[in-house]
Amino acid sequence: MDYLSKKYLRPRKIPSSACSGCGLGMNHKAVIQAVYELGLEVDDIVWGTSIGCAGRQTFGTWKGDGFAGTHGRVYAIARGLRLALPPEKKIILTVGDGDAFGIGLLHLIHAARSNADLTIIVNDNLGYMSTGGQYGWTTPHGTKSDSSPYGMYEHNMVSDGMDVLGVLKNAGATFLARHVSMDGPRAVESIKKGIANRGLSLIHIVYPCPTNVGSRELGTRDAVTIYNWIKNQAAPIGQERSDTLWATGVYHDASNSRPEFSESIHQHVGRIRRQRLYENKI
Repeated sequence: MDYLSKKYLRPRKIPSSACSGCGLGMNHKAVIQAVYELGLEVDDIVWGTSIGCAGRQTFGTWKGDGFAGTHGRVYAIARGLRLALPPEKKIILTVGDGDAFGIGLLHLIHAARSNADLTIIVNDNLGYMSTGGQYGWTTPHGTKSDSSPYGMYEHNMVSDGMDVLGVLKNAGATFLARHVSMDGPRAVESIKKGIANRGLSLIHIVYPCPTNVGSRELGTRDAVTIYNWIKNQAAPIGQERSDTLWATGVYHDASNSRPEFSESIHQHVGRIRRQRLYENKI
């Protein structure tokens, strides 16, 4: 167990409860590294999780306060906490692609609309891997899965002009980035920027699933093979190739440019109280 794990995490969840070769631990470590480099302590953060691989791995791992929401509902809980907690307390959410872009998308859009101060890490293993490996909202075209043995054929949320980050930008999110888990320090920097933003931040990180994506699409559970499969189809924004699936880096940075949700609510309530006090005096 390294220094950061001892400092921030519960030892019973280390090194990981995920499948052998899963990239989720790399994503988790990137978040912890960002927290450390920002000088934040355990008591500075409330960590929320949801369902599926991402939720199972990260729930109860953080040494400090945390919570779990039902599938797709973690944003509603987090917005309530944002109102109740002091503004300096950070809220970090680690969710899966289904939590974010499937059943939870409407809640996520409203969190973006209100610009709630939340940092959301979307751990994307390209489908519903904790339920057997069905294709999902971000499964690349042509990818074989349990529910698409001849290749995934539907439009997805990261191609064909339907990038979900564009949806969230238009909904009001103030910081958006995309990475693959092999991006390492670049992903850490994006997470740091997201945490520093006083508003809705989302960092979408694609990670390898050897158990389902590897075995169905590539015919092997060899971790190196699927890591390279993902790495070779990613490129920094502005350096994309014709076969690039994931353009990585900061997609949208309007940090601290819009009123934050809880600040707006508290200011509005304060105006009402002052108005009522004035009315009661006259």
